Amino acid sequence: MTERAIPAPSDPTRTVLLRGGEVHSPADPFATAMVVERGHVAWVGSEGAADAFAQGVDEVVDLGGALVTPAFTDAHVHTTSAGLALTGLDLSGARSLSAALDLVRAYAADRPADRVLLGHGWDAARWPERRAPRREELDRAAGGRPLYLSRIDVHSAVVTTALLDLVPGVTPEGDEPLTRDAHHAVRAAALAAVTPVQRAEAQRAALDRAASLGIGSVHECGGPDISSAEDFTALLALAGERPGPRVFGYWADRDLAAVKELGAIGAAGDLFVDGALGSHTACLHSPYADASHTGTGYLDAGAVAEHVAACTEAGLQAGFHAIGDAALTAVVAGVRAAAGQVGLARIRAARHRVEHAEMMTPETIAAFAELGLTASVQPAFDAAWGGEEGMYADRLGAERARTLNPYAAMLKAGVPLAFGSDAPVTPLDPWGTVRAAAFHRTPEHRVSVRAAFTAHTRGGWRAIGRDDAGVLVPGAPADYAVWQTSELVVQAPDDRVARWSTDPRSGTPGLPDLSPGAELPVCLATVVGGREVFVRPQG
Repeated sequence: MTERAIPAPSDPTRTVLLRGGEVHSPADPFATAMVVERGHVAWVGSEGAADAFAQGVDEVVDLGGALVTPAFTDAHVHTTSAGLALTGLDLSGARSLSAALDLVRAYAADRPADRVLLGHGWDAARWPERRAPRREELDRAAGGRPLYLSRIDVHSAVVTTALLDLVPGVTPEGDEPLTRDAHHAVRAAALAAVTPVQRAEAQRAALDRAASLGIGSVHECGGPDISSAEDFTALLALAGERPGPRVFGYWADRDLAAVKELGAIGAAGDLFVDGALGSHTACLHSPYADASHTGTGYLDAGAVAEHVAACTEAGLQAGFHAIGDAALTAVVAGVRAAAGQVGLARIRAARHRVEHAEMMTPETIAAFAELGLTASVQPAFDAAWGGEEGMYADRLGAERARTLNPYAAMLKAGVPLAFGSDAPVTPLDPWGTVRAAAFHRTPEHRVSVRAAFTAHTRGGWRAIGRDDAGVLVPGAPADYAVWQTSELVVQAPDDRVARWSTDPRSGTPGLPDLSPGAELPVCLATVVGGREVFVRPQG
């Protein structure tokens, strides 16, 4: 038997006892120790009881008071794009149009060999100029080279003339950002210029970043309008070859034969029913407050019904991207029609899912609960764009904006929630995501820290049909993270925070204090299947 302190690499075939910390487990809310054997949790319990295991294990890890929790699951990620934002041109920090153009200019000078310059994250709503870059400005900044810059929501983009020259048939009107088919065409051309080496570098960067944040699994949301089959299969292969977060792949295609051939677990993810609010392409029942139209619908209820019924018959999860209230109405009508064809019980058992589900109404919330639809949602959207003066209010007006992302009502109705980031739309940031849901900008939509944490751990596993994971109990996969954190707390229903390590009245395990201004936990190690995939360097 060997003894070690965190961090140090571990052999997943060895039996390990972790002790001397706080273990977040419903099996024992006062647990301070855990045994991991053959990639699964074998036991959780108290420090005193751990003595009985000490002689029968291969390793003993001294937690030194650290917190052990289930690893997070990010239920909506675009891995290659997230990695390109990490390794390439990231405009999310630009505070003005001129600052964004300066970043483009510097990046172009630094990457003379790139066939196409790629960037992401601009958001004109945050800039004093309140407009997107014009093509002539981008042409000058990029030195006449092909350049693709996706807006932060990835549903529109601005490009240079040189990139347009590579995409016959795309004739934009003026300098407005490209949307819909034109955007899909230029994005495909831009991503086709990414070499296999660049792609692998980006994928590794994204997965390594996820592991460093305590994320043990991600749901890759690929599709023919988003990435490429080569990108998707390369990611699944990479994830299978190296230690890192698990990758569960969804392919957004109505061609179920292609979905199965690619190794996807569902014909779901970003199968677009509509677009996004920031790009004025989310499909609404009433016009935008700052535009004279209702957005864009890509699939109607009939197409939704056809896809859901076909997926149910094929034993696949179906799923859709739907943000606007009209898009969500179409999804509900379509899934209900599919239930009339194949039976409600089969629809519920399939756990079909909807990505984003932002403009929910009492009627669509009730329908999600009735039909067993999982809502794969991104609380960081509210943190970024909610509030009285945020982008949601610009697009919808303050009254409609206050109805968005009603997590409390969804949970109360019994709608399953799975939290994610939609990286690179918002960064990989699991504790920040939990904080955003617990301190939603609209108070009536807030949920407890415990409920938000569950949606970001167990919720992601349930969304892929697994009820035995995302929680530290005997028999569960040993996917966990070790955290340096402040005093643990229990959030009461009225949002008061009581400071104790567990709640003796309810047996509720404590979690870190995530109130605004509090320091977020720091990940010391991430373990997937008993193998450490991230260890924070000492010192």
